[in-house]
Amino acid sequence: MKIRKEIKDDNELYLWFNNKLIYKRWLNDGYSKIFDHFAYGKYTEQSITDLDLDKTPPLIKLKTNLKMISTEKGGRKNGIKSGYRPNHVFEYQTNGQFEYAFIGDIQFDKNIIIMPGESKIVTIRFLSHQPIEQYLNIGRKWWIHEGSNLVGEAKILEIKLPK
Repeated sequence: MKIRKEIKDDNELYLWFNNKLIYKRWLNDGYSKIFDHFAYGKYTEQSITDLDLDKTPPLIKLKTNLKMISTEKGGRKNGIKSGYRPNHVFEYQTNGQFEYAFIGDIQFDKNIIIMPGESKIVTIRFLSHQPIEQYLNIGRKWWIHEGSNLVGEAKILEIKLPK
């Protein structure tokens, strides 16, 4: 098994597995694409490829107040751009660990960067195939993680469920 990562001059990240391109990310925009037909979404149990775009599950969209934790308090060292896809944790176990993290992307004006310590009203989108509806209530807060590192929190202001 051979994995190779390559970053091109035009700020594009490529991930190769056994000499086959499986993933591309445009670092300036935050957009990404999975090329491998066997790359399955964590909750969808479907292949995520261009061929499946018409079958993409509908999105749950939340208008939220996002607060990034300052660097001094353990947050990120740099800001985030629209398209950022961290882990979203709605509850912790009694030992402080989280058992389940949801993946959602954060959308806002493309030319803006939200820096550590700042707050902004943003849209956070989740695939509707995730078992997330039980946590969706106006006023609900949750935590934004990069791996195990807490980098922010969000509060639901408005919910738009798919039809």
